[in-house]
Amino acid sequence: MRTSQAFPGLHTPAAGFEQPFAMLEACHERVQRMLALLQKLCAHLRAHGCDDAARQAARDVLRYFDQAGPLHHEDEEKHLFPLLRVQGNAEVRALVERLAQDHVHMATTWAQLRMPLLALANGQRFGFRAQEETALDCFAAHYARHIKDEEQHAYPAAQKLLEAQALLAMGQEMAARRGARPPPSETPK
Repeated sequence: MRTSQAFPGLHTPAAGFEQPFAMLEACHERVQRMLALLQKLCAHLRAHGCDDAARQAARDVLRYFDQAGPLHHEDEEKHLFPLLRVQGNAEVRALVERLAQDHVHMATTWAQLRMPLLALANGQRFGFRAQEETALDCFAAHYARHIKDEEQHAYPAAQKLLEAQALLAMGQEMAARRGARPPPSETPK
C-alpha cells in the first residue's frame, strides 16, 4: 500500500493465518487506521482542498472497506458467531446477535458512505458535506464500540471454546478465502 507525506502510517505489522485471533486483531488495527485516515482526510479537505494526497487517501479507504472489511466480517460470521451462539452463555449469545446486526448495519452504512468517497477519489467532487462528515464520524464510533466488544468479550469467549485443530482449520479457511498460502498443517502451539 502506498503512503504519502500528507497521510503517513498506513502500514500494520503482519499477522499470520496460523494465529487466527492475532489476524482478526490485526484487521481491527487496520480498521482503526483506516478510520483515522478518514478523519485526517476530512481535516485535510477542509484545510487544503482535494489534491492528489486526498484522492489517494480516499482510494485507500475505499479499497480497505470494499475488500478487507467484508472478508473480516465473514471470518467472524463463519468461525466465531456460530460457535458462540451454540456454546456461549446467554450474555455472549446476546452479544453475538448484536455484533451480527452491527455487521449488517455497517455494510449498509458503508454502501452509502462509499459513494461520496468514490466521487472524491475519482476527482468528481472536492469535499464532503457536513451531513456526510457526521455520518463518517458515526460510522467510526460504531466501529470502535464493535471492535471493543469483540476484543474484550467475543474473542476471549471463542478462544476458550476452540481447540488447536479448530484454530488450524479456521486459519486455513481464512487463508483460502483470500487466495493466500494456508498455515502449515501442524497443530499450533
